[in-house]
Amino acid sequence: MKEYNFELFLIGITNQIEYVSNSLIDTLNYSYEFAKYLKKTDIVVLNGELGSGKTIFVKGIAKYFGVEDEVSSPTFTIVNEYITNNINIYHFDVYRLDNEKQFMNTIGTEYFENGISIIEWGNIIKNILPKDTIYIDISKIDDNTRNILIRRNV
Repeated sequence: MKEYNFELFLIGITNQIEYVSNSLIDTLNYSYEFAKYLKKTDIVVLNGELGSGKTIFVKGIAKYFGVEDEVSSPTFTIVNEYITNNINIYHFDVYRLDNEKQFMNTIGTEYFENGISIIEWGNIIKNILPKDTIYIDISKIDDNTRNILIRRNV
């Protein structure tokens, strides 16, 4: 079992951790392990270019919580809801929104209180997100390799 040091991040010893993923499966496993440390009202923002692995990261989180539905990016619906026995997961894709005001007028922040919220392209609405939001930046190194930076601004 790989050591990912999520504990150091989540208890505040460090405000960021970095990981290099060498495949889709590696990213899926990494996000699965990360999910073990999420709490009911955590907000996770995923940033990265198209095809960087944001939705794969969400699939790993959903797998950990026992989501059996197909996990896909909610590009046109803006939010997909995955309800499990343990927790609600709200998967947003705000790529098509212009700003925070449009998010507030169409979606609002009520989801944030009722489950884990995972927001692809979340920098678009960063000004309305709580200070303890978890930001994950995924960068392509090559066709298979990704740099994953998890950070929090607390």
